[in-house]
Amino acid sequence: MNNAESRLLNSIDDEFLLSTLRDLIGIQSLSGSETPAQEHVASVLERLGAETDVWELDFEALRHHPSFSMEVDRSDGLGVVGTIGEDLGGRSLILNGHIDVVPPGDTALWANSPWEATERDGRIYGLGSCDMKGGLACILTAIKALTDTRAELRGRVFVQSVVGEEDGGAGTLATVLRGYKADGAIVAEPTELHVAPASAGALSFRITVPGRSAHACVREEGVSAVEKFAIVHRALIELEDNRNRELAHPLYERYRLAYPLSIGTVHSGNWPSSVPESLVCEGRYGVALGEDLDEARKQFEAVLNDVSRTDPWFRDHPPKLEWWGGQFAPASIPEDHFLVETVRGSSADVSGRESIIEGMTYGSDLRLLVHDGGTPGVLFGPGDVRNAHRPDEYVSIEDLLIAARSIALSALRFCG
Repeated sequence: MNNAESRLLNSIDDEFLLSTLRDLIGIQSLSGSETPAQEHVASVLERLGAETDVWELDFEALRHHPSFSMEVDRSDGLGVVGTIGEDLGGRSLILNGHIDVVPPGDTALWANSPWEATERDGRIYGLGSCDMKGGLACILTAIKALTDTRAELRGRVFVQSVVGEEDGGAGTLATVLRGYKADGAIVAEPTELHVAPASAGALSFRITVPGRSAHACVREEGVSAVEKFAIVHRALIELEDNRNRELAHPLYERYRLAYPLSIGTVHSGNWPSSVPESLVCEGRYGVALGEDLDEARKQFEAVLNDVSRTDPWFRDHPPKLEWWGGQFAPASIPEDHFLVETVRGSSADVSGRESIIEGMTYGSDLRLLVHDGGTPGVLFGPGDVRNAHRPDEYVSIEDLLIAARSIALSALRFCG
């Protein structure tokens, strides 16, 4: 590393990183209630000397865009972008992170409050610590180092703090449509510090399975929607297995199910001693790299049509399918792209170990940057997604320190 790079890494403020993450975890930012957290991020960016753009999102206008999807009914939301550097002929870079978090579930299952950052065993625990307030804190720390050292960037760096990623990506879509595009982007999702030039897709769905109610004492005179759902579920698991065999990709070789199909919620019946007359389930359907969303939907729909043809009850009472909520297209860039090489090399120089290139199995805002913003991007950030969306979510402090330094060094090298 040259002197400028060494000076940059030495200026990383570890205490700022951890205190910033603690502050972010302490602000409740469930999907639909992100505004206080966004205001906080904007104030941090202003203190760091970034030119800060804060605006009200127009969700009604966004609804007309073909890439729009959203599960939470939001009445308000803020876009926040901080910019450092000048356009001096170098490359521009987007650093993207989402502030929204999923519900904590039963808080009794948490060792501490989900909204309180707790440090133990070399980890920071708290809701969003991994997905992805840890990554956003690393981005802000990288910006602090770049401004503290007055790094002579030849291109601009844009920090995008966005809402709505967990339920469809409305915040990043709004930021793209506001004109924020660049030569490259790093989305600081949890990747185990692997460099991910690919993100799978995921489609939310809802299936209503009809039954026929009857008193439970003569249950055979009714048709249980629960029992009929079992038929649908078996068919969907078979679809999942077939698709993952047929759509295998080298970037996902460690996964048996790179494109999972999962049922997330099930609601049925209205009385314990009545045969349930309907069942409603919701879930997510994994989409492979390069796969057309309409073609993926057709495969799913074909399975339900087959079930309707072969089951006597379903012939006259077919399940009802709705595509709703988050509709995440897959996205990827070439593995030999300069951005991939830059982030991979920076991570290796910081950590002292080879950085792995691998695809991520989850949907992300990468698709909006790549497809709608024309901005090639990678996923790279601290933490393991296996520790997200569950009680006692955490991120390792070592990951945070490596990620912050790697992102800062990547920005310096990429922008020139």
